[in-house]
Amino acid sequence: MCLIAWSARWQAAQPPGERAGAMSKRTDELLERIYGREAGRAAAARLADLLEGRRLELQAGAGPRPARPLDQGDALLIAYADQVREPGTPPLRTLARFCEKRLGDLVSGVHLLPFYPWSSDDGFSVKDYFAVDPELGGWEDIARLGRSFDLMFDAVFNHMSAQGAWFQAFLRDEPGFRDFFLTVEGEPDLSAVTRPRTLPLLTEFETARGRRKVWTTFSADQADLNFKNPRVLLAAMEALLFYATRGARFLRLDAIAFLWKEIGSRCLHLPQTHAIVQLMRAALDEVAPATALITETNVPHAENISYFGDGTNEAQLVYNFALAPLVLHSLAAGRADRLSSWAAGLRTPSDRTAFFNFLASHDGIGLNPARGLLEEAEIGALVEKARRHGGLVSFKRNPDGSQSPYELNVTWFDALNDPLDGERIECQTDRFMVSQAIMLALAGVPGIYFHSLFGSRNDRAEADASGMPRRINREKLRLQDLERDLANPGSLRARVFTRYARLLRLRRTCAAFDPRGPQEVLAADPRVFGLRRGSPDGRQEALCYHNLSAEAVTLPTPGGSRLSLRPCAAAWLVDGLVFRI
Repeated sequence: MCLIAWSARWQAAQPPGERAGAMSKRTDELLERIYGREAGRAAAARLADLLEGRRLELQAGAGPRPARPLDQGDALLIAYADQVREPGTPPLRTLARFCEKRLGDLVSGVHLLPFYPWSSDDGFSVKDYFAVDPELGGWEDIARLGRSFDLMFDAVFNHMSAQGAWFQAFLRDEPGFRDFFLTVEGEPDLSAVTRPRTLPLLTEFETARGRRKVWTTFSADQADLNFKNPRVLLAAMEALLFYATRGARFLRLDAIAFLWKEIGSRCLHLPQTHAIVQLMRAALDEVAPATALITETNVPHAENISYFGDGTNEAQLVYNFALAPLVLHSLAAGRADRLSSWAAGLRTPSDRTAFFNFLASHDGIGLNPARGLLEEAEIGALVEKARRHGGLVSFKRNPDGSQSPYELNVTWFDALNDPLDGERIECQTDRFMVSQAIMLALAGVPGIYFHSLFGSRNDRAEADASGMPRRINREKLRLQDLERDLANPGSLRARVFTRYARLLRLRRTCAAFDPRGPQEVLAADPRVFGLRRGSPDGRQEALCYHNLSAEAVTLPTPGGSRLSLRPCAAAWLVDGLVFRI
């Protein structure tokens, strides 16, 4: 949908149309809580019309899909739309063909990183929520991928591109966009605001009304939307529901924790933000119940899990951000104590919620989620290790003006393995695979970054050339080169992919790895991370042992036998059979 067409539709001077269909009492209450009685009721009437329109659109097609419970077969590949390229072919089409050929029996879905027209931040500075970047392909290419895999789309609603049509209309002071973006007057005290970057919080722009200071949480090219304006929320809801009609089973709420701002506060996790997530959940439940929300909040664990709400009213999935730094620390220390202690406390509030477990993504390895779980000295050791392994470190600004490490920019394979130390590739691959086995054993839905599936190493040249540290882990691959590597059994990519594929096939055939099943941390040996997993019906059990040390370990199993594990090796015991990872 064209942005200007959207503007004309939603910003007409006439009062809202009659409510088309019954609007749930829940969404009415949420809108009144966010905007007050009068503005909330007006927004509720418009939202009711929008929901009815989307309901009719879905019914005109195949109809809304029923909600399907998550199970052990669910695993998502995280990939850019142009992750693999070949001359003369739209990248989305190339990706679809590659995934159909190589991954059809390994993953259930694909998280397509932002494929919209964009201006910076490798897609996260969105210019148009309703379009596919023509350089990547079209909606028909996304539909093809969706015929074989569940799809996750990004909902990047905290901010939009400063080069997009909406912000340009704001600069021209067009009435419909006059307060679409968040501005600040005067010199208020903003020292309490949580900063994920070292860049300035405010950016001045020349507008038809003179110079204005615009809130830019992430960069000067990413202007924060003003959700205090109900029309902004309605625009976001329009995009959210549009994605559901385009086949998205999962919607990733990018940087959602920053959505609502109040000067004098941290501007993080505010009650209005949680109310907006609840509104999104209620709207999807009403017209697209098969589409689930997943929140991306790179914050300490206790704050992160608040987006589950009461287990029924906010996100169905939450990114498990603490997992990556804890696994990295545990393999560096050769001990499982910190990881085991944290995992023993993992809970979700209902069987309708689950963790999205991941170790690597298009971003770096977040360090904020480890604060409170690791000592600052231990976090510092991870920083130094990443640098020794050829990685980079990104920083955030603290309220006192100081800076602290925010994330490690390094591929997961090189975070674990020093590219220069000459260690045998078999040992490096073992260390890498035991980390992946931990992620796949934990209760939840695994998220597997494309580069992890193939053991990619640092692309330091691109990171240095672009000045973007995160590009060290965002290499775009030529299809011909990738296929050549996979055809060579001795290559690193083939070694990793072959073992990873075997592990994924095992996991998806074992009901004990259903996200709704019980999980217990086993006290086996301080060097071993052990888990007992069970199927929801109690009929199947898996015992998962992961040796984090550089030493061989032998440990007893509940059946009275003894299990030997090589250094950095894992074994899963399922139905009396031992599967070596």
